Amino acid sequence: MATKSFLKNIVIKDRKSAEKFIKALENAENKKAKKVTVNKRVEDVTDKEQIRKIFSK
Repeated sequence: MATKSFLKNIVIKDRKSAEKFIKALENAENKKAKKVTVNKRVEDVTDKEQIRKIFSK
C-alpha cells in the first residue's frame, strides 16, 4: 500500500461529505482481506552491507 493513501489529511466541510465518509469506512470494515500465499523464500535482512548489496546495481 502506498504511504500517501493512509497519510492523507481529510477535510470534511459539510454534513453530506461526512455521511459519505462514514458510509465508506463502514463499508470497508465489512470487507475481508484477500488471503496471500508466499511461494518464495523470505528472509529478514538487517545488516546494512547486505541491504546495500541487494539494492546496488
